[in-house]
Amino acid sequence: MTDPAGPRATPTPPTSAAVARLAGVSRATVSYVLNGQAEGRVGARTQARVRAAAEELGYVPHAAARTLRAGRGSIVLLAAPADTVPAFGPLFTRFLAGFQTALHGLGYTGVLHGAPAASPMAAARAWAELRPAAVLALHGPPLDAAAVDLLHRAGTAAVLTHGPSAPPGAHALLLDQREAGLRAGAHLLAGGRRRIGVVRPADPGLADFAGARLAGVREAAAGRPGAEVRPLDLEPTEESAARLAARWPGLGLDGMFAYNDEYAMLLMRALQDAGHTVGTGPDEIGVVGADDLLLARLLRPRLTSVRAEITPPDRIAALVAALIRDPDRAPAVHRLGTFRVEARESG
Repeated sequence: MTDPAGPRATPTPPTSAAVARLAGVSRATVSYVLNGQAEGRVGARTQARVRAAAEELGYVPHAAARTLRAGRGSIVLLAAPADTVPAFGPLFTRFLAGFQTALHGLGYTGVLHGAPAASPMAAARAWAELRPAAVLALHGPPLDAAAVDLLHRAGTAAVLTHGPSAPPGAHALLLDQREAGLRAGAHLLAGGRRRIGVVRPADPGLADFAGARLAGVREAAAGRPGAEVRPLDLEPTEESAARLAARWPGLGLDGMFAYNDEYAMLLMRALQDAGHTVGTGPDEIGVVGADDLLLARLLRPRLTSVRAEITPPDRIAALVAALIRDPDRAPAVHRLGTFRVEARESG
């Protein structure tokens, strides 16, 4: 419906000059107070007067202008396409919440950047437009030296990538997904399993993580007489799980490691519906998931799961802040944690 009074004008936001006039101080004083630089420069009463004036006017500092003055902003950008974040599971969600809270306490804002990019340079250009203080490339095309150099020239102090290594000028954050598969494979083999299926999400966006876990299971099986590892692609639907369960007798598998607990529970239910028994016995199918969800412990049989022991997010936030303050620190590999198996009744 058209407004009879005509289009409404966008209100002009209050400026620091307006705050200065209302408080009876200079704009420089307003800047010191509202940017946390008043200590030793502005008295307590004047600070209180400036804050009261800013609150009365509804004044909020302009982040873009502050970025231009400082050369970089307070954004810590976490690069992970939005359509793949739910598939990372609750472990990532919990980490992200704690990490953003810790960053806020250190004076930074964590921003999840979900725009996909076709190449490392395209990704770096999209991120550089925001003038972030740091970039954590958690997912997507691996960065190369040229992309890292572009970010640094745009004012980004710290670039961190996932994986066992990083391009020149970047730090590496490592939560070795291969180790998750290695632990799961070793556990199943120790329980007498020799023909192990590794369930991978059909989503190509998770191929890097799933491929590393598959490689870990294969590493565990290497040199074991009679050991066989077979990749199994699965859609996160009951229909896909039922089709795989129907094929199970022909596959001849006696163990299964799933990408995460949700995939494990989906296929375990389908196997049980098809008349198979899941458990630790010699004639049962051993099943291992990953992430150690609470729901895994409520199943019957209770689900064995690979648990990630993650470095607390506040420590990672402190690391990022330290790298921003010291951009010339030599690049290194920083471990995010390790994995262990929580053995239960499913395998």
